[in-house]
Amino acid sequence: MFAATFAPPRALQSMASAYQQIGLETATANATPHKLIDLLFEGFADAVARARGAMAARQIEAKGRAIGHAARIVEEGLKAALNLKDGGKIAADLDALYAYIGVRLTHANLHNDLEALEECARLMEPVRNAWAEIGPQVTAKAQ
Repeated sequence: MFAATFAPPRALQSMASAYQQIGLETATANATPHKLIDLLFEGFADAVARARGAMAARQIEAKGRAIGHAARIVEEGLKAALNLKDGGKIAADLDALYAYIGVRLTHANLHNDLEALEECARLMEPVRNAWAEIGPQVTAKAQ
């Protein structure tokens, strides 16, 4: 009576992407500014992981999309969120770090340089960890 049918791989990818988008919209709808930055760090790490996988599989288009996504997160998200006027030296240092990461991501993409990609992940990780560490303090102050 019922035949088992499965969606073609492209349709499955599309459905997964839609599900991911809905999850992201749900996560950001009521998120604090601190949580939004946390989500950017998470998105950066995910994009770098996708780029690693695409490099290993020699999937040039997927690698380019993943690295482009990571670069946009850095430039349009993390870097844009900095308050350079009132943030002092730490904001200036983060601005320089994010600019450097952007350059290295571009290099990794153009030259299929896994080491440059790994460098970006290594540089971002302490910033991400520090941001996560201050989360409870920020949440307590907000309440």
